[in-house]
Amino acid sequence: MDPAQIAPLLAPFLEDDSLSATQLSRISIYIDLLLRWNARLNLTSIRHPEEIVTRHFGESFFAARHLFPPSPEPDKENPALTSLAHPDASTSPVRHGGSEFTQTLADLGSGPGFPGIPIKLWAPPVHITLIESHQKKATFLREVLRATKLTNIDILSARVSLSTPPPTRWHTVTLRAVERFAQTLPIAAALLHPAGRLALLIGEEQLPIAQTLLPTFTWPRPLPLPGSRHRILSIAQAPPAKSDSPVV
Repeated sequence: MDPAQIAPLLAPFLEDDSLSATQLSRISIYIDLLLRWNARLNLTSIRHPEEIVTRHFGESFFAARHLFPPSPEPDKENPALTSLAHPDASTSPVRHGGSEFTQTLADLGSGPGFPGIPIKLWAPPVHITLIESHQKKATFLREVLRATKLTNIDILSARVSLSTPPPTRWHTVTLRAVERFAQTLPIAAALLHPAGRLALLIGEEQLPIAQTLLPTFTWPRPLPLPGSRHRILSIAQAPPAKSDSPVV
């Protein structure tokens, strides 16, 4: 698919932001691979290239923008004004230009790579882990990384459960279009660092289920996805680490 066709389709999801020629070229390569592989391996039920852009890439970039907003240009004469206008600018550890430490994100049930790979395209400093137990889908993900020359992404092709969690935790975990949502959500929560973020791309009818299953999480108002009547982005925060020490 031509990059010139991709940019206007993604515009509603990016609002005032935009993608570089390199990013659009990588998306084009990704779409061509997805269409070829989908002919013999059912990676997605969406077959039309334009709908792949809006449903898969658009939703993913919408989540990426809200998880990792671009840094504002600093006011050199009065740096404090930048922090006041953009409170997250001084507290969020990841920015497009670099980071103080490596932020990590796990995409649980990544399937054909959404939203994990587009998030990597949007925020290169973030270390991404794509968790996908289906071996053929994991092979497709490796081919996408090879073709797009993306680095600093791991593929964990194993089944994760509450009884067999991986030996690490992540700052952010994403979940989108997974089967057995009620069973998978507690697993996603268990993968988080204390006070980490859980980003759900779901139908609005699934939100009460999530809030019931994870009552200790903080649930801000969800964001409606552009072009959809019922799909939302919900970014919840896990509770902080428990401390045995009394607060002084």
